[in-house]
Amino acid sequence: MSDDTKRPIVVKKIKKSGGGAHGGAWKIAYADFVTAMMAFFMLMWLLGSTTKADLKGIADYFQNPLKVSLAGGSGSGDSSSVIQGGGKDLTASTGQVKSGDVKAPRKTINLQKLKAEYEKAERAKLQGLKGELERLIEASPVLKQFKNQLLLDLTSEGLRIQIVDEKNRPMFDSASSEVKPYTRIILREIGKTLNKVENHISLAGHTDAQPYASGGREFSNWELSTNRANASRRELIAGGMDDNKIMRVVGMSSTVLFDKQDPYNPINRRISIVIMNKRTEEALLADGKSLDAENAQAVEDGLNPAQKPGTPAALNPAMQPQAR
Repeated sequence: MSDDTKRPIVVKKIKKSGGGAHGGAWKIAYADFVTAMMAFFMLMWLLGSTTKADLKGIADYFQNPLKVSLAGGSGSGDSSSVIQGGGKDLTASTGQVKSGDVKAPRKTINLQKLKAEYEKAERAKLQGLKGELERLIEASPVLKQFKNQLLLDLTSEGLRIQIVDEKNRPMFDSASSEVKPYTRIILREIGKTLNKVENHISLAGHTDAQPYASGGREFSNWELSTNRANASRRELIAGGMDDNKIMRVVGMSSTVLFDKQDPYNPINRRISIVIMNKRTEEALLADGKSLDAENAQAVEDGLNPAQKPGTPAALNPAMQPQAR
């Protein structure tokens, strides 16, 4: 036997792996590409269907830091911004001019000045309304005959319209809250005009110092003045004034006399309508919130708000004037 026949036969098997072109990695890359293209086309579609105002709002959002957007200021370098402006001096609270920049630094907003200007404009607006009411009284044959009973003036609270009694021409019957026919005409004409302004209204009823024969045990000037103020409110609304404009209706009895020298003068019996300015409205709302907080604390302490020490007479029945 030859040497060739004695040698073992070795068979080499080559295991071929799939080529790169036939693997699965490209599929993942392609899926990522398709997803990115879909997101791109969705973005383009959204931008194309968005109004210019919305686009500006989106742009402003990304131009301002979130804190500035929430707390105020038109930009991170604005003097009204809560974030200090940039520049060499990092302790500065206003934006600074870079070297070579010819622009002047932004001015700090004076809130007190803006508030004063707003109040001045509001007072001018109320002054204009006063003139309009005076012209209405002069032009109306019905109202002109009651001219002496209509008193208009500007106060710290706003524009005040007072409808007063005359000796021979009272607004209400004695000891009654029933509105006289001519008083109804006056109130309804005023209601039409008051609906033209956005300000809220305060109503107060006043009486003279003449006491009731019962001495205040059953019914008093407090109840009478309150009922008359509420009757006037109904007539203003019947004249066309929005009910939501009424912010306060109170009875003052004879505590605020028009003629302090003569407490029994018929002119002391009157209805005061105040077209309140913004400052008075805010003060009234602030008092209401403070009172709500106090009452909530009283309930939490296990007290009836009407029995809480220091509660105003308006809420505490024990301190109310006795009816007569």
